[in-house]
Amino acid sequence: MAEVVGGFATSHILMSSSGVEDKAGRVTKGMAEIGRRIQALSPDVIMVVTNDHLFNFGLDLQVPFAIGTADAYTPLGDLEVPQIERPGHRPFAEEFLSYAAEAGFDLARAESLRPDHGVSVPMLFADPSNTVPLVPLYLNLMMDPMPSPKRCWTLGETFADFVERRCSTVDRVVVLAAGGLSHWVGYEPKVNEAWDRQFLADLEAGQFLGWAGRSKDEILEAAGNGGLEVINWLFMAAAVRAQKSETIYYEAIPEWMTGMGGIEAV
Repeated sequence: MAEVVGGFATSHILMSSSGVEDKAGRVTKGMAEIGRRIQALSPDVIMVVTNDHLFNFGLDLQVPFAIGTADAYTPLGDLEVPQIERPGHRPFAEEFLSYAAEAGFDLARAESLRPDHGVSVPMLFADPSNTVPLVPLYLNLMMDPMPSPKRCWTLGETFADFVERRCSTVDRVVVLAAGGLSHWVGYEPKVNEAWDRQFLADLEAGQFLGWAGRSKDEILEAAGNGGLEVINWLFMAAAVRAQKSETIYYEAIPEWMTGMGGIEAV
C-alpha cells in the first residue's frame, strides 16, 4: 500500500511587506522551508486540506466536505497568484472518495474548481515546478452548520486508513493543511498572539486530541472566524498519525490581519 510520507501546515496568505519587512521575510523563509521539505520527500501527490472562501462553494451550495476529482486545476488568481494550470490526480481522488463513503463520510465530488489562495499560495512553495499532482480537499469552515473539529479529525484518521489499507494509485503522499492562525475576516484587523503560541506549543507537545475535542465556538471566540482554519491542521495531524510537531515559523502580523504560522507534524 501507499504511505503518508509528510504532513505540514501553513498559513495561506502573503501580503505587502511594506512596514513589516523583517516579519514578512521570516514568513516567506518559513514557507520556503516547508516547500523545500516537501520537495525532498518526492511525493506522488499532494493533498491540500483547505477551506474555500466562497469562490467555489457559496451560499447556494453548502457541503460539509468536498474533494477535487479533476484532471487539472487553474488557480483563481486572487492575491496575484499566477493562473498556471496544475495537474490533478483523478484516480487517487476517486479512490479516496469511494473509501470515505464506505467509512461513513459522503464527500461531494468537485469536477470543476478554480482554487483560490487557500490552495494556490501554499502550492507556490510546495511545488514551484507545477508538476506534482494536486488533490484539494475542502472542509466547510465558512458556513453553518460546520463539521465539528472532532468530525474533521475522524475524517483525517479515515484518510490515514485509506492510504495504509486501500490506496493503489500512488506510493508517496504528502498532506498539506492550509489556513490560520488567528484572524477575524470582515472585522477590525487583530491577532491573538497568545492563543496562536499556545496552539503551536500544544501541537509541539502532541496534544492534538485535546484540540480535536474542542468546540468550533471555543475556537471562534478566541481566534476569530479565520482561526477556524486550524481545523484543517487537525485533519492533517490525524492523517499522518502525528505524535508531535515542529514549529517552522510564527509571526504575529496585524498589518496582514493574521497570525502567520507553519509546522511539520511527525
